[in-house]
Amino acid sequence: MKNLLFSMLLLSFLFFLANQGEAAVPCNTVDAKAAACVGFATGKATKPSAECCTGLQQLAQTVKSVDDKKAICRCLKAAAKSLGIQDKFLSKIPQACNINVGFPVSINTNCETIH
Repeated sequence: MKNLLFSMLLLSFLFFLANQGEAAVPCNTVDAKAAACVGFATGKATKPSAECCTGLQQLAQTVKSVDDKKAICRCLKAAAKSLGIQDKFLSKIPQACNINVGFPVSINTNCETIH
């Protein structure tokens, strides 16, 4: 009986570990990588800077899962609200920086539906 209980506990623990991925990308990382994009995204610059594109390309390389995409989306949306980001500029950044994010970039994007 003890062996059965121990086996079940061990299997439960292994199942738990198998379902634990790395933590999603933290907002401070997202904010740091996207900070140079604020000028363009608020309409104060005519195009995204090289630093903006480099930061976003580096951020895109950190994506390992759908949860990472969702976390990045949530972080960007939270920052957009407080910074006065304009959707008409924000939506142009992926193409201008030659980045395929795999979902529409908009302040109205539902981050929970990203896959």
